[in-house]
Amino acid sequence: MQEHSSISFAESAQRTIRMEAAAVAALEERIGDNFTRACELLLAVRGRIIVTGMGKSGHIGTKIAATLASTGSPAFFVHPGEASHGDMGMITADDAVIALSNSGAVAEIITLLPLLKRLGVPLVSMTGNENSPLAMASDVHLDTGVETEACPLDLAPTSSTTTALVMGDALAIALLEARGFTADDFAFSHPGGTLGRKLLLKVEDVMNSGDNIPRVGAGTVLSEALLEISAKGLGMTTVLDGGGRFAGVFTDGDLRRALDQRIDINTVTIGDLMSKSAKRANREMLAAEALRIMEENEISSLVVLNDGGELEGVVHLKDLLHAGIA
Repeated sequence: MQEHSSISFAESAQRTIRMEAAAVAALEERIGDNFTRACELLLAVRGRIIVTGMGKSGHIGTKIAATLASTGSPAFFVHPGEASHGDMGMITADDAVIALSNSGAVAEIITLLPLLKRLGVPLVSMTGNENSPLAMASDVHLDTGVETEACPLDLAPTSSTTTALVMGDALAIALLEARGFTADDFAFSHPGGTLGRKLLLKVEDVMNSGDNIPRVGAGTVLSEALLEISAKGLGMTTVLDGGGRFAGVFTDGDLRRALDQRIDINTVTIGDLMSKSAKRANREMLAAEALRIMEENEISSLVVLNDGGELEGVVHLKDLLHAGIA
């Protein structure tokens, strides 16, 4: 292999991107009746969607199966070589198969065709050759062919794998929309990730409640209120009226403003200094929404009230950080 010091890496990269972008753009005009039929077949499946492919197509197939599974269409990948040695038992008559092969003639997949026909499972193929054995044997063929690979030798699968990946994404999203798949459904499939936490965690899951809520009466002098703020460690305290109902909050910002007025902390009451217009949340609010309110108002805590205006908790920025929301 010869070294070429004069090669422009940037130009090579730009050429590759242009070629692959053009290949993807050409897919749009191919979306029609066949694509609709493929979606109808996959949507009607009572079992799972089995994705298979050999080599680079197999790697793309693995990703497509994962995308389908995480967006409401149960799916998994079966290696075609392993299918011939026992894994064919993973496919049932209730399933459907998506088979990927740019040539449409890879031996490991062609070997499976009689078995799939015997099972009677719907077969959707993605190939670059509509006259290939795989395309001809399919119930629906999706054309993912390209004029040339981005590889200058026109050998390494590049543009063709990109178009297959995009076609798989197009199928997954079309099925997602047809199923009415929601953000909550997505979160259920991703409970361990940041997205899942943002979509699943509610304020009630992270708020401070019970004895952990800093609270003082409106008649409490500032010096005593500061002890409560220090003890609870949230940099603020809620303030309750004579009937024990929420009346306002006193924060470290309110303290700085009070000290600028040279007040006597042993005589002035917290009711004279509190903020009555505190930003609020309810326990059913998404924690991510509480974070948005804090960020927009440049504050570090929200009081949590029920529909009757009764104090139920306090959610602090550090609680959101600890939960992985912020």
